[in-house]
Amino acid sequence: MSEAAAIHAHAPRPMEGIRVYNVKLGMWVFLLSEVMFFSGLIGAYIILRFANPEQWAAPGEVLNVTLTAFNTFMLICSSVTMVKAFAAIEHGDQAGLKRWLLATIVLGAAFVGIQVFEYIKLAEHGFVPMASQYAADGGGPLYGSTFYTMTGFHGAHVTIGVLCLIFTLVKALRGHYTEEYYSGVEIMGLYWHFVDLVWIILFTIVYLI
Repeated sequence: MSEAAAIHAHAPRPMEGIRVYNVKLGMWVFLLSEVMFFSGLIGAYIILRFANPEQWAAPGEVLNVTLTAFNTFMLICSSVTMVKAFAAIEHGDQAGLKRWLLATIVLGAAFVGIQVFEYIKLAEHGFVPMASQYAADGGGPLYGSTFYTMTGFHGAHVTIGVLCLIFTLVKALRGHYTEEYYSGVEIMGLYWHFVDLVWIILFTIVYLI
């Protein structure tokens, strides 16, 4: 069997008409459902904020923008390492795949860890869901409840992503992925880039505006 024929035999089979293999199509459908989910959350947040501006404090007055900006930078860097991991396996670089997957896991876990640290510090100062302590400073119950809802749901998605990346790394360590078969790495990359993009939007509207 020629090399081209061998690659064709082991590559994921595309679906008729749309030329994309089933697992990738399934991930795109899942991400579309997630787009609708986060669009609903963000839309509700915007409506509540414009309808009740007195409930929100000024940017940086309650939330630690500097810390979260650093956390955002780390998450963006994790997208870069995920791209590096995919590029590595495309070229048959097994060591590079494992190295960059591990880097992505570390950065993703660090993001979640810093978010938990932020929650602890905010709770110590009385900023919890439905708290009214910040009313005098321009914040109210809606501020805390919407903040924890939006960032918490996103944090859960990042946590799930880190767990899935660990599973992907374990499979990589066992030699599951090759230059011809790397669909698992590709679909994880799609999910990870999605949660990164969502966080950039959340960071902008929750922390900066």
